[in-house]
Amino acid sequence: MCDFDLSQELQDEIIRLDKGLELEVSRSKRTLQGVANLVLAINRMAKPPSRCGRELSEDEFCSLIMDSVIEETVVKTDRNWSTGDGRVTFQRVNSGMQFSLCDSVQKDIVQQSGDLKLQAITLKGGHYERKVNFKMARYVPLGVCAADAQTVLLSITNNIHMSCTMTDGKLELTLENCSKDELLKISDNQNMDRFLFFKRASALALYTFESVKYRDWFISTSSKDEDQLVEMCKVDTAGRLTSFKLK
Repeated sequence: MCDFDLSQELQDEIIRLDKGLELEVSRSKRTLQGVANLVLAINRMAKPPSRCGRELSEDEFCSLIMDSVIEETVVKTDRNWSTGDGRVTFQRVNSGMQFSLCDSVQKDIVQQSGDLKLQAITLKGGHYERKVNFKMARYVPLGVCAADAQTVLLSITNNIHMSCTMTDGKLELTLENCSKDELLKISDNQNMDRFLFFKRASALALYTFESVKYRDWFISTSSKDEDQLVEMCKVDTAGRLTSFKLK
Protein backbone atom coordinates (compact mmCIF):
# COMPACT_ATOMS: atom_id res chain seq x y z
CA MET A 1 0.00 0.00 0.00
CA CYS A 2 1.34 3.44 -0.90
CA ASP A 3 2.25 5.52 2.14
CA PHE A 4 2.75 8.95 0.50
CA ASP A 5 0.30 11.84 0.36
CA LEU A 6 -0.86 12.53 -3.21
CA SER A 7 -1.79 16.06 -2.20
CA GLN A 8 1.78 16.88 -1.12
CA GLU A 9 3.32 19.63 -3.24
CA LEU A 10 6.84 19.74 -4.59
CA GLN A 11 9.02 22.80 -4.15
CA ASP A 12 10.34 24.53 -7.24
CA GLU A 13 13.91 23.43 -7.88
CA ILE A 14 16.53 23.99 -10.57
CA ILE A 15 18.97 21.13 -11.13
CA ARG A 16 22.13 21.77 -13.17
CA LEU A 17 22.56 18.75 -15.46
CA ASP A 18 25.47 20.09 -17.47
CA LYS A 19 27.09 23.36 -18.47
CA GLY A 20 24.33 25.43 -20.06
CA LEU A 21 21.69 22.73 -19.39
CA GLU A 22 19.36 22.96 -16.42
CA LEU A 23 16.28 20.99 -15.37
CA GLU A 24 13.54 23.01 -13.66
CA VAL A 25 11.16 21.10 -11.39
CA SER A 26 7.98 23.16 -11.06
CA ARG A 27 5.59 23.17 -8.11
CA SER A 28 2.85 20.62 -8.76
CA LYS A 29 0.80 18.00 -6.96
CA ARG A 30 1.84 14.38 -7.04
CA THR A 31 -0.56 12.25 -9.04
CA LEU A 32 -0.99 8.55 -9.69
CA GLN A 33 0.07 9.19 -13.31
CA GLY A 34 3.27 10.81 -12.07
CA VAL A 35 3.98 7.83 -9.84
CA ALA A 36 3.34 5.47 -12.75
CA ASN A 37 5.77 7.44 -14.94
CA LEU A 38 8.40 7.20 -12.21
CA VAL A 39 7.96 3.43 -11.96
CA LEU A 40 8.29 3.09 -15.75
CA ALA A 41 11.45 5.20 -15.70
CA ILE A 42 12.99 3.02 -12.97
CA ASN A 43 12.13 -0.14 -14.92
CA ARG A 44 13.87 1.26 -18.01
CA MET A 45 16.99 1.78 -15.93
CA ALA A 46 16.72 -1.64 -14.23
CA LYS A 47 19.91 -2.95 -15.84
CA PRO A 48 23.21 -1.47 -14.66
CA PRO A 49 24.11 1.14 -17.31
CA SER A 50 27.21 0.24 -19.31
CA ARG A 51 28.56 0.40 -22.84
CA CYS A 52 30.62 -2.40 -24.39
CA GLY A 53 31.32 -3.89 -20.96
CA ARG A 54 32.69 -0.73 -19.35
CA GLU A 55 31.19 1.69 -16.89
CA LEU A 56 29.74 4.91 -18.29
CA SER A 57 31.35 8.28 -17.71
CA GLU A 58 29.33 11.00 -15.98
CA ASP A 59 28.54 12.64 -19.35
CA GLU A 60 27.43 9.33 -20.88
CA PHE A 61 25.30 8.48 -17.85
CA CYS A 62 23.61 11.89 -17.99
CA SER A 63 22.88 11.47 -21.71
CA LEU A 64 21.52 7.96 -21.12
CA ILE A 65 19.07 9.31 -18.55
CA MET A 66 18.03 12.15 -20.86
CA ASP A 67 17.43 9.74 -23.77
CA SER A 68 15.68 7.05 -21.69
CA VAL A 69 13.41 8.74 -19.20
CA ILE A 70 12.77 12.31 -20.37
CA GLU A 71 10.19 13.00 -23.04
CA GLU A 72 11.37 15.75 -25.36
CA THR A 73 8.91 18.38 -26.57
CA VAL A 74 9.74 19.61 -30.06
CA VAL A 75 8.10 22.13 -32.34
CA LYS A 76 7.77 21.48 -36.05
CA THR A 77 8.83 24.53 -37.99
CA ASP A 78 9.35 25.66 -41.55
CA ARG A 79 12.47 24.15 -43.10
CA ASN A 80 13.86 27.66 -43.60
CA TRP A 81 13.33 28.76 -39.99
CA SER A 82 15.67 31.50 -38.85
CA THR A 83 15.90 34.64 -36.78
CA GLY A 84 14.65 37.98 -38.12
CA ASP A 85 17.96 38.77 -39.81
CA GLY A 86 18.00 35.44 -41.65
CA ARG A 87 20.83 33.93 -39.60
CA VAL A 88 20.82 31.05 -37.12
CA THR A 89 23.35 30.49 -34.35
CA PHE A 90 23.57 27.12 -32.60
CA GLN A 91 24.80 26.86 -28.99
CA ARG A 92 26.37 23.67 -27.65
CA VAL A 93 24.51 22.52 -24.54
CA ASN A 94 26.36 19.33 -23.60
CA SER A 95 29.19 17.03 -24.63
CA GLY A 96 27.03 13.95 -25.01
CA MET A 97 27.70 10.25 -24.89
CA GLN A 98 30.14 7.94 -26.65
CA PHE A 99 28.84 5.21 -28.93
CA SER A 100 29.48 3.23 -32.10
CA LEU A 101 27.21 3.14 -35.16
CA CYS A 102 25.89 0.31 -37.28
CA ASP A 103 23.43 0.53 -40.16
CA SER A 104 20.08 -1.24 -40.34
CA VAL A 105 21.70 -4.43 -41.73
CA GLN A 106 24.32 -4.49 -38.95
CA LYS A 107 27.34 -3.17 -40.85
CA ASP A 108 29.67 -1.32 -38.49
CA ILE A 109 31.26 2.06 -39.17
CA VAL A 110 35.07 1.92 -39.25
CA GLN A 111 37.98 4.18 -40.23
CA GLN A 112 41.03 3.03 -42.12
CA SER A 113 44.23 4.22 -40.48
CA GLY A 114 44.97 7.84 -41.36
CA ASP A 115 42.01 8.09 -43.75
CA LEU A 116 39.54 10.98 -43.55
CA LYS A 117 36.71 8.79 -44.83
CA LEU A 118 34.56 6.21 -43.04
CA GLN A 119 33.55 2.74 -44.26
CA ALA A 120 30.71 0.33 -43.49
CA ILE A 121 31.88 -3.25 -42.85
CA THR A 122 30.37 -6.36 -41.26
CA LEU A 123 32.88 -7.08 -38.51
CA LYS A 124 33.37 -10.62 -37.25
CA GLY A 125 34.66 -11.94 -33.96
CA GLY A 126 37.99 -10.53 -32.82
CA HIS A 127 37.80 -7.35 -34.90
CA TYR A 128 35.25 -5.28 -33.02
CA GLU A 129 37.97 -2.93 -31.83
CA ARG A 130 37.96 -1.47 -35.36
CA LYS A 131 34.63 0.25 -34.72
CA VAL A 132 34.76 4.04 -34.62
CA ASN A 133 33.80 5.44 -31.24
CA PHE A 134 31.77 8.58 -31.82
CA LYS A 135 31.04 11.37 -29.39
CA MET A 136 27.83 13.30 -29.93
CA ALA A 137 27.41 16.88 -28.70
CA ARG A 138 23.97 18.52 -28.70
CA TYR A 139 23.16 22.04 -29.91
CA VAL A 140 20.13 24.32 -29.73
CA PRO A 141 19.30 27.18 -32.12
CA LEU A 142 19.32 30.54 -30.33
CA GLY A 143 16.35 32.86 -30.67
CA VAL A 144 14.14 30.52 -32.72
CA CYS A 145 11.87 27.55 -32.09
CA ALA A 146 13.49 24.14 -32.05
CA ALA A 147 13.34 21.97 -35.15
CA ASP A 148 11.58 18.60 -35.04
CA ALA A 149 14.90 16.89 -34.27
CA GLN A 150 18.01 17.12 -32.13
CA THR A 151 20.86 19.13 -33.65
CA VAL A 152 24.14 17.27 -33.09
CA LEU A 153 27.87 17.30 -33.80
CA LEU A 154 29.47 13.89 -34.47
CA SER A 155 33.13 13.59 -33.47
CA ILE A 156 35.70 10.79 -33.33
CA THR A 157 38.20 12.84 -31.28
CA ASN A 158 38.04 16.24 -29.58
CA ASN A 159 39.20 17.90 -32.81
CA ILE A 160 38.08 15.53 -35.60
CA HIS A 161 34.44 15.81 -36.65
CA MET A 162 32.14 14.72 -39.46
CA SER A 163 31.35 17.49 -41.95
CA CYS A 164 29.69 17.99 -45.35
CA THR A 165 31.04 19.80 -48.40
CA MET A 166 29.27 20.26 -51.75
CA THR A 167 31.51 19.50 -54.74
CA ASP A 168 30.17 19.60 -58.31
CA GLY A 169 26.60 19.01 -57.14
CA LYS A 170 27.51 16.03 -54.96
CA LEU A 171 27.63 16.29 -51.19
CA GLU A 172 30.78 14.75 -49.72
CA LEU A 173 31.03 13.43 -46.17
CA THR A 174 34.48 13.67 -44.63
CA LEU A 175 36.34 13.94 -41.34
CA GLU A 176 37.57 17.45 -40.67
CA ASN A 177 39.95 18.93 -38.10
CA CYS A 178 38.49 21.80 -36.08
CA SER A 179 39.19 22.95 -32.54
CA LYS A 180 36.46 22.05 -30.06
CA ASP A 181 36.51 25.64 -28.76
CA GLU A 182 35.65 26.97 -32.23
CA LEU A 183 32.47 24.89 -32.15
CA LEU A 184 30.97 26.21 -28.91
CA LYS A 185 28.72 28.37 -31.06
CA ILE A 186 28.07 27.62 -34.72
CA SER A 187 26.65 30.18 -37.14
CA ASP A 188 25.14 29.24 -40.48
CA ASN A 189 26.41 32.42 -42.14
CA GLN A 190 30.03 31.36 -41.53
CA ASN A 191 29.71 27.94 -43.19
CA MET A 192 30.31 26.27 -39.81
CA ASP A 193 26.91 24.55 -39.90
CA ARG A 194 28.56 22.03 -42.25
CA PHE A 195 29.50 20.20 -39.02
CA LEU A 196 25.91 19.82 -37.78
CA PHE A 197 23.28 17.13 -38.37
CA PHE A 198 19.63 16.70 -37.47
CA LYS A 199 19.24 13.45 -35.52
CA ARG A 200 15.74 11.97 -35.83
CA ALA A 201 14.20 8.70 -34.71
CA SER A 202 13.21 6.75 -37.84
CA ALA A 203 12.05 3.49 -36.21
CA LEU A 204 12.45 1.58 -32.98
CA ALA A 205 16.05 2.26 -31.82
CA LEU A 206 17.03 3.55 -35.29
CA TYR A 207 18.02 7.11 -36.19
CA THR A 208 18.73 9.20 -39.28
CA PHE A 209 21.28 12.03 -39.59
CA GLU A 210 20.37 14.83 -41.99
CA SER A 211 22.78 17.63 -42.87
CA VAL A 212 21.76 20.95 -41.29
CA LYS A 213 23.41 22.98 -44.05
CA TYR A 214 22.22 20.81 -46.93
CA ARG A 215 18.63 19.73 -46.24
CA ASP A 216 17.34 16.37 -47.53
CA TRP A 217 20.89 14.93 -47.60
CA PHE A 218 21.45 12.05 -45.17
CA ILE A 219 24.41 10.01 -43.89
CA SER A 220 24.10 6.63 -45.61
CA THR A 221 25.70 3.27 -46.37
CA SER A 222 25.38 0.84 -49.28
CA SER A 223 22.49 -1.62 -48.90
CA LYS A 224 24.36 -4.36 -50.77
CA ASP A 225 28.12 -3.97 -50.99
CA GLU A 226 30.68 -4.38 -48.21
CA ASP A 227 33.69 -2.15 -47.55
CA GLN A 228 32.02 0.85 -49.18
CA LEU A 229 32.38 4.45 -48.05
CA VAL A 230 29.87 6.08 -45.76
CA GLU A 231 28.42 8.83 -47.95
CA MET A 232 25.69 11.44 -48.13
CA CYS A 233 22.61 10.70 -50.22
CA LYS A 234 19.24 12.20 -51.00
CA VAL A 235 16.31 10.75 -49.08
CA ASP A 236 14.97 7.46 -50.56
CA THR A 237 17.96 7.04 -52.89
CA ALA A 238 17.93 3.49 -54.27
CA GLY A 239 20.54 1.16 -52.81
CA ARG A 240 21.32 3.38 -49.78
CA LEU A 241 20.55 2.85 -46.08
CA THR A 242 19.99 5.96 -43.98
CA SER A 243 18.96 4.48 -40.61
CA PHE A 244 21.50 3.69 -37.90
CA LYS A 245 21.59 2.07 -34.50
CA LEU A 246 23.61 3.59 -31.65
CA LYS A 247 25.52 0.96 -29.67
